[in-house]
Amino acid sequence: MRLNRRLFLGSAAATGAMIAAPAVLGQARPRLVVIGGGAGGATCARYVAKDSDGAIDVTLIEPSEVYYTCFFSNLYLGGFRTFESLAHRYDKLANDYGIRLIRDMAAGVDREARVVTLAGGETVEYDRLVIAPGIDFREGSVPGWDLSKADIMPHAYKAGPQTQLLKSQVESMREGGLFCMIAPPNPYRCPPGPYERVSMVAHLLKEKNPSAKILIVDPKPKFSKQALFEEGWQKHYPGMIDRIGPDFGGDKVEVRPETMEVVIDGDVQKVDVCNVIPAQKAGAIATAAGVTDDSGWAPVDPHSMASRVDSNIYVLGDSSAQGDMPKSGFAANSQAKVAAMDIRSQLIGSKRFPARYSNTCWSLIDTDDGIKVGASYEATDEKIASVSSFISQTGEPADLRKATYEESLGWYAGITADIFG
Repeated sequence: MRLNRRLFLGSAAATGAMIAAPAVLGQARPRLVVIGGGAGGATCARYVAKDSDGAIDVTLIEPSEVYYTCFFSNLYLGGFRTFESLAHRYDKLANDYGIRLIRDMAAGVDREARVVTLAGGETVEYDRLVIAPGIDFREGSVPGWDLSKADIMPHAYKAGPQTQLLKSQVESMREGGLFCMIAPPNPYRCPPGPYERVSMVAHLLKEKNPSAKILIVDPKPKFSKQALFEEGWQKHYPGMIDRIGPDFGGDKVEVRPETMEVVIDGDVQKVDVCNVIPAQKAGAIATAAGVTDDSGWAPVDPHSMASRVDSNIYVLGDSSAQGDMPKSGFAANSQAKVAAMDIRSQLIGSKRFPARYSNTCWSLIDTDDGIKVGASYEATDEKIASVSSFISQTGEPADLRKATYEESLGWYAGITADIFG
């Protein structure tokens, strides 16, 4: 089925269906505070504000004026999208849905007092809190690299200036140079993302620097859509891409940004561009709020996305430890609607339906060669569990792959409208 904007928004409306209870006359509106304006946080803020019809006071805390989507940012690297097409503003959330926007960083959470402290010193009280800060990186996960080296060896795994920097570096590579990616260990944001990125860098190099090479240094024995990517690389970029997995030292790597060297199990490799994607964990505010565990992620109730530590707090998207769903924009958007429904039920007594989740991850390998993987999920007491799944197949005809890519374009238009209004 072709997923277009109308169908996406229609299914979203069905997922978020509710019956609002009227607020008591003269009673102060209950307060929802949302930290993080990405696919999880902005969706949840919008759905609570929209479907409560003003009965809930909604505040969104987000330091950035413009949000750049990580999903589809690889297509910018490959030359299939402009950087501006990734940019989305919050104006409609404020103007159309009455959401209060605070452009600041959340610095701390007092769970007992139900107060968020901002970096600027302001405090914001809440009745329910949503934490959706995305990812942060694990210090020391790639020896020799930290955030101070990101201007030399960019991560580009938080979209924005880092994405532009990485593209500029690839475009400026010497003829016949070497692009190296240090892939992350599980779990991390967007399982197919690094390998779509390799595809898009290869597409760019094929046009501008066809004798260049790509080296993937990977700590994982296997990766998402591996057979599909490897088939595509052989078809579109033969001889350009090599991958070193843990069997050959891919899990024993360090980098030397000052000399542009990568050390793989003791062997030194000179590189021209190095994209370091470190190991990841929940955004720092989740840890500051005390809702993460030893894994670095935040365990949640699969039926509601409420924290297992504090039922007044919900953790959405990449930061959550919820079970079988991947960390993706689609997943965060899906989880946000379940959380929004539960929050409305808690605060104004609206009807609550059983939680249902879905996800699809599209990837582009080359022009009109799109692939996808996805699943539907249900909530159990233990986790969000996959109940059915699908994946593109190797050897698919070109017209199907083109249709898959076009489907992804419809999805992007639909989900960004669903998130930002």
